[in-house]
Amino acid sequence: MTQSGPALTAQQELESLGYKQQLKRSVSTVDLLIYGLVFMVPIAPWAIFGVVYNAAGGMVPLVYLIGLIAMIFTALAYQQMAKSIPLAGSVFSYVGRGIHPTAGFFAGWAILLDYLLVPTLLYVFAAESMVGIFPDTPRWVWALVFVAINTVVNLLGIGSLKLMNRIFLAIELIFVVIFIVIAVTALSGNTVPDAAFTIDPLWDPSKVTGPLIASALSIAVLSFLGFDGISTMAEEATGGRNSAGRAMILALIIVAVLFIVQTWLASALAGGRESFSDDEVGNAFFTIVQAASNSGWMTAFLVVNVLAVGIANAMAAQAATSRLLFSMSRDRQLPRFLSVINKRQVPQNAILLVSALSAVLVLFFVGQIDLISALVNFGALFGFMLLHLAVIVFYIVKKKSKNYLLHLVVPVIGFLIIGYVLLNAAVEAKVGGLVWLVLGAGVFAYYKITGRKTELAEEDAHV
Repeated sequence: MTQSGPALTAQQELESLGYKQQLKRSVSTVDLLIYGLVFMVPIAPWAIFGVVYNAAGGMVPLVYLIGLIAMIFTALAYQQMAKSIPLAGSVFSYVGRGIHPTAGFFAGWAILLDYLLVPTLLYVFAAESMVGIFPDTPRWVWALVFVAINTVVNLLGIGSLKLMNRIFLAIELIFVVIFIVIAVTALSGNTVPDAAFTIDPLWDPSKVTGPLIASALSIAVLSFLGFDGISTMAEEATGGRNSAGRAMILALIIVAVLFIVQTWLASALAGGRESFSDDEVGNAFFTIVQAASNSGWMTAFLVVNVLAVGIANAMAAQAATSRLLFSMSRDRQLPRFLSVINKRQVPQNAILLVSALSAVLVLFFVGQIDLISALVNFGALFGFMLLHLAVIVFYIVKKKSKNYLLHLVVPVIGFLIIGYVLLNAAVEAKVGGLVWLVLGAGVFAYYKITGRKTELAEEDAHV
């Protein structure tokens, strides 16, 4: 392919790939960064601090440091594909154009399991917390309230989503600062018995073992799921062909630093205890806040956590899922009605479908957090593995790239890391994931039998 004159605009690049500009292109690189941070949730460690503390022998910051190192390879792979294929379909588009449309379908189908269930998981988490704040209220009522709020915001357009993202990110960061002040004040004033700031939570040679690192890797990789959602906004980005890639890398690093700082201080306030009991583990972080502040801050932190998960995070997840459905529908690999755009230039039917599915699924999955978490993890990890293969095939095989570091070494290491985590995933994840892939094979076979070809397949046939 030859190219002359000035570089193509984002819209021209989209059209060169055979698509019209349907989604509203108004998302800056800063907006993408904010969206990624909201999706990953800067205060995510609050809800699972006790569980991770017990699993990692108190070295929670080490878990997140390992997670950053592990996931940076996948983020770099996303960055490379987003630079050459700036489409909204995430791994569906990258694998489909990087390897083959058939592989793209299964990559999209796999990560669809993640994207479809993530909003449901978040609603279930938030509903559980709301019951903790308002005892004797039905969980399903809270879940449906969150579904309704997020649906309205997403339907109002990308402008509303950007505004809400900024508001919620600001609230979360303010509370991160409040926690740091509370923790530093308590540690310097000896408010909490036996609490002391040491290097042990980050590295304790007496506790660091191979199995512990392996266990930490599994926990950490799954903690960073969400940065990839930035790639679904590629067709709405205004910052050039690599804006999504830059935002993914930066968001991953920023959120990892926030995770490490918060959990290091929380571990210090834990006072060197071996573990949290079954009664304490679920709200370990919040009881630490209560002990350190001797005030009503615990309730405030609980409320912010609920809003961050049930609204901010779920809203971002719903937006990402609707863009994936839109992209697969536009390429005729899902029903055509999902590619309908409303007057506010958002995929209206895809948003409504995600909301409807979430509303139904929360009724089924209330009280089954472990099962839905396992299914979410399988979809993401399987999609990531195909993404790494796509980088190698697209750049090394098709484009004859000589950049062996980014286009061969990085994706090979990323593939091995993700493969290891997937291999050691829960049995429920493997069984449920395989059932989902078999269902996808049935959908794919139906399209083949009925002679329904995708636009991408038709395009490749002429290459």
